[in-house]
Amino acid sequence: MSEAEVVREVRGSAGWLTLNRPRALNALTHDMVRLIDAALARWERDERIAYVVLDGAGERGLCAGGDIRAIRDSALTDEGAAARAFWRDEYRLNARIARFPKPYVALMDGIVMGGGVGISAHGGVRIVTERSRVAMPEVGIGFVPDVGGTHLLGRAPGELGTHLALTADAMTGADAVHCGFADHFVPAARLPELRTVLDGRQLGDVLAEFGVPAPPSPLAEQRSWIDACYADGSAEEIVDRLADSGEPDAKEAATRILGHSPTAVQVTLEAVRRARVLGTLDAVLDQEYRVSCAALAGPDFVEGVRAKLVDKDGEPRWAPGTLGAVTRAEVERHFNF
Repeated sequence: MSEAEVVREVRGSAGWLTLNRPRALNALTHDMVRLIDAALARWERDERIAYVVLDGAGERGLCAGGDIRAIRDSALTDEGAAARAFWRDEYRLNARIARFPKPYVALMDGIVMGGGVGISAHGGVRIVTERSRVAMPEVGIGFVPDVGGTHLLGRAPGELGTHLALTADAMTGADAVHCGFADHFVPAARLPELRTVLDGRQLGDVLAEFGVPAPPSPLAEQRSWIDACYADGSAEEIVDRLADSGEPDAKEAATRILGHSPTAVQVTLEAVRRARVLGTLDAVLDQEYRVSCAALAGPDFVEGVRAKLVDKDGEPRWAPGTLGAVTRAEVERHFNF
């Protein structure tokens, strides 16, 4: 008998959700989304449950994101029907987590990317460590940040969120706290002990005992050139400013952006800016659903996953191949899909 992909159990007065696909770095399947949602619906009404804890099996991280191979297969075999159904349920789960009436504690140790951010960073108690690597890396596979990611990126200080979205760079645990993706920093060595006491014991006492001040954020130290380069203008203008700024890190950022899907970069920049205006997570998730469906109908997502995970040649053939070749009509198509 196969093991459950999400282990749901009650420890004292805490409900525990453990993502249990460690060989796939706990990548989310549609069934996993349904299992988490069902548990939260039940525990929300259960007076015995004081708070919920989300954790991931294995040593590498909480969750690497959605199962993008399965999403690509859907694009190739059923015109994206299964992918759209997955996103509908996943985004509704993200919204449920954000409004969950009890403390929702996410242990964001190790790799937390894409869909993993969606099921953790909208919670009320988000714990990172020095091993945390938190990212929305979608532009690298011809996609656009989703699961409420553009909402979080748009609310980060200054233009840090824009930088993270367009480069696909990962945050450290300290960066995640600074950018509003996390609240508490716990040394990784103390996680085993922390897990043993998250059984319904007073949450405030646990956080006070195990939490320490986050180290300085490396990303915050680069904010001066990030804010100057990303503040306004088109994606092409941003890349030019990065390349001409005289900062080696900025020049490297420009190179990374130019290696991503030009369409995804252009749409992502627009999505983050629109998310700031939309304001609420629900409104942003509605926008992201339209954008995700539109991206799936284009060529770059299928090609990006092929190059990264299927053939693993690392040489995606983006269409179109340059930022300047992406028309305004193509960007708008993603928001009117």
